[in-house]
Amino acid sequence: MDSPQLAALLSSLISQLTLLILLLYPSSPIPSIPDSNSNSNSSNFQTIFSLLHHFLSSSEIAASLSLRRKRRRTHFSDPDSDPESLSGSSKLARLARVDSAPDSFRVFFKMAPSTFEWLSGLLEPLLECRDPIGLTINLSAELRLGIGLYRLSTGSDYSEIATRFRVTDQVAKFCSKQLCRVLCTNFRFWVGFPNSVELNSVSQNFKDITGLPNCCGVISCTRFNLSTQESIAAQIVVDSSSRILSIVAGFHGHNSNTKVLKSTTLYKDIQEGKILNSTPVYLGGVEIPQYLVATNNEYPLLPWLIIPYDDPVPGSNEERFNAALRIPRISMLKTVASLRNWGILSKPIEEDFRSGVAYIGACAILHNALLIRGDYSGLCDDLVDYTVNDHGLVQRNGSKTEEITVDGCLIRSALATKQ
Repeated sequence: MDSPQLAALLSSLISQLTLLILLLYPSSPIPSIPDSNSNSNSSNFQTIFSLLHHFLSSSEIAASLSLRRKRRRTHFSDPDSDPESLSGSSKLARLARVDSAPDSFRVFFKMAPSTFEWLSGLLEPLLECRDPIGLTINLSAELRLGIGLYRLSTGSDYSEIATRFRVTDQVAKFCSKQLCRVLCTNFRFWVGFPNSVELNSVSQNFKDITGLPNCCGVISCTRFNLSTQESIAAQIVVDSSSRILSIVAGFHGHNSNTKVLKSTTLYKDIQEGKILNSTPVYLGGVEIPQYLVATNNEYPLLPWLIIPYDDPVPGSNEERFNAALRIPRISMLKTVASLRNWGILSKPIEEDFRSGVAYIGACAILHNALLIRGDYSGLCDDLVDYTVNDHGLVQRNGSKTEEITVDGCLIRSALATKQ
């Protein structure tokens, strides 16, 4: 019988013994009035409480054994070190042979040690709850998380990860995919579209930096390449702080931005008035609803989707309006650059299409988690790169849309006149 089962049995016996005591002596644990049976009662109590003490001691021992057994699951390769005296991030750094320089942990895992500890605590029950059939993985949650993060952060192949962490290729692959599955299944709310109250704050921040009222996000579509010569299109909406408000991946990269947009739940929800439905503002008598702005004219011009002008006259309101749109565009470029800063997305993804989508989703979720924590370890901060490189936001096949609505034109003209 293993320790947890023994502890459960002892607990049951203790409960029954306690009930027996209460039945024998319901009024008081020790008789307060001596009688002819007092010596016998006292002897009985001594015997019973001796047994009770023995059972309690045995239960504590069993619980201790159970705890030690769980702790020994922590995989640690240095026999001269005491794993219990180190934090999860310290154990991981030593095991993975991460350099002791302050920024080394961030380079290998794209987060500060304190963020790793926080994330490990959140994911521990999910990472340890299920192992694949036929594969025993005697690894702690910290190590499972570390292996998965290392794969995302560096893009290393499974063989290299296995060598570094002293596990098998099969374990390295399982831990990497397990992290993506847990994040995309249980923490996808970290990239959920804001409610109406949160959108008011988003639009106010955009107004402060651009002067454009009621803007609730920047939308664009980027492509991530696979090693199979395919690519995955990911539609992204961000706020002014580069937080991802929505991401939809899983479309083949040859699809146009407009086709991807119209295939999403986001498009359907906006069209049906489920989101972006708060009170409009008025400019020159024109009703301005909540809207998104696009980074280029590969999108349709709709009442809730504003795109730049084509070839505006120098010095005109239209040119100034386009200049204003370039400010939120930086937020999108910064977000996409940061996603591509994860090693797994910085080059063609060596996975099948479905796994590639999971890696994109996991990196997006971690991107927002880091922002929530105020940890900018994974955020790309090369401003020069934003203005020079479009990071795949412009399709090379020139898929310019011709869809322009009358209401969209009126709203854009009213916004341009304000500039």
